[in-house]
Amino acid sequence: MNKIAPSELILNPDGSIYHLNLKPEHIADTIIFVGDQNRVPKISKHFDTIEFDVQKREFRTITGWYKQQRFTVISTGIGPDNIDIVINELDALANIDLENRTIKTTHRQLNIVRIGTSGSLQSDIPVDSFVMGKYGLGLDGLLHSYVAEHIFEKEMEDAFIKHTHWSAKKARPYIVRGSEILEKKLSGDEVFKGFTATAPGFYGPQGRVLRLPIQDVNLNHKMDNFTFNGVRISNLEMETSAIYGLSRLLGHQAISMNAIIAN
Repeated sequence: MNKIAPSELILNPDGSIYHLNLKPEHIADTIIFVGDQNRVPKISKHFDTIEFDVQKREFRTITGWYKQQRFTVISTGIGPDNIDIVINELDALANIDLENRTIKTTHRQLNIVRIGTSGSLQSDIPVDSFVMGKYGLGLDGLLHSYVAEHIFEKEMEDAFIKHTHWSAKKARPYIVRGSEILEKKLSGDEVFKGFTATAPGFYGPQGRVLRLPIQDVNLNHKMDNFTFNGVRISNLEMETSAIYGLSRLLGHQAISMNAIIAN
């Protein structure tokens, strides 16, 4: 079996994966993503016991037990680029023999739940409600760096591109389904569902104007009015589509839950 080169699989001197500073034994099968490192202990304080706590840069990880189930909480930082680091390195911990630099013959599937914050694009989704991303709508282009066409919802993408008159100068939007298994587990009467749109930035890419003019001043309004088979774009943030896309490609389950902080 071919070994993965040190330039591709980068490890720290202690054998941990480069950015996350983790070893395989440090992660649970169920992983909670938060953006802010300060939110990690806010979740882990509910654990019955904590077995591991480490931080490198913006990536803080705490693993512990809650009601006889093992959980890992990780802060991802902001944006699809950070998600690219976190999910690839978590998958490496789960499915690559780091010592021998070879892919394991048995696949380990992770369950990833993002708990984040975002703004709502719909007037009937109020502040302080929860939104589940049934689909991730990527405006960021990240997944086009991978062989990923087979996981995209092309008919939905084409409808969105037509509806918004999407600029050919920007990356083609991509749409990926969230985990149906985790959706069933986390659905509830007070949980809204829709497309969670993922922007590659906070200001211009989300329609905010300070001193720079933006390419499409009407984009958010167009997104408000887009529907496909009764599913609307419910919210706009900066991580979900990358989480869904990379998780699907690597054989993991992922769902995104966002608390609405603005409408």
